[in-house]
Amino acid sequence: MPQRAKTQTHPALACEIFSDRVVSARLADTRQHLELHTSRQLPAGTVKPSLTTQNVLDPPALSERIAEALSALSARSRDVIGVIPDAAVRVVLLDFEQLPESQEEATGVLRFRLKKSLPFDVEKAVISYHAHRSASGLKVVAVVVLASVREEYEMAFVQAGYGPGVVLPSTLAALGVVDASSPTMVIKVSDSSATVAIVDANELRLLRTLEVASRNGLEPARLADEIYPSLVFFEDQFGASVQRVLVGGTASARDLASALAVHSSAPVEDLVAESYLSGNLGSASGSSGLLAGVAGALLA
Repeated sequence: MPQRAKTQTHPALACEIFSDRVVSARLADTRQHLELHTSRQLPAGTVKPSLTTQNVLDPPALSERIAEALSALSARSRDVIGVIPDAAVRVVLLDFEQLPESQEEATGVLRFRLKKSLPFDVEKAVISYHAHRSASGLKVVAVVVLASVREEYEMAFVQAGYGPGVVLPSTLAALGVVDASSPTMVIKVSDSSATVAIVDANELRLLRTLEVASRNGLEPARLADEIYPSLVFFEDQFGASVQRVLVGGTASARDLASALAVHSSAPVEDLVAESYLSGNLGSASGSSGLLAGVAGALLA
């Protein structure tokens, strides 16, 4: 997503906003692992991620929790990478023969291409993109979010006393800790959805968000069944099989391994390796999977 404020160096702080908590982390001076991490629970109803409607329903409560979580890290800098829910952002993979070299003109082309495929007015949206030339043409990863929605999240950081120089959607941030050289599926689970990404040859091949809300909590077999078509699509489209599956967010590899084994023989691992972590400050962030967004944002 677009940068609002330029920073001299890559920020050493990151904070992810979930619907029920905020999770923050500080990068070690070696930039090889997270030196400290913590989280704060949000009052019910503070944040309700959405593509088209207001997301931050209680701005003071969100800013207060962000300030508490980040101040606990005792960082000198006020620059932070903000990580926001996947459900607030649309990520689209597009193919082009070419795009204008001018970023402004290229963004105009993307707006025209996306105009009929979004559930909101693309003229009211902010678009960021990454273009990569491959043997089969120009591959573009476009990130689209309503300007008003982005502003809600940015203002929460500003009111907390921090500068969100970079804002990223959760799963794209988490890919920063993924070795994308071989076919790898990433599953990032939240309370109401799961985002599935497949990377290979250092490219993002597929990204889909699945609605998995259930009164009974996480249902591994149901989620695995929802993921199966993505495995089939990748195999048919790219002639390769997923070699490993990484699980993060509110689920762990242990939660999904048995259910996924019905559809794939690929080993299932946790998205964030323990070697990346140290220094939990309490107010527990829970499993390492909840740190995927901030870890990827800081370690990429």
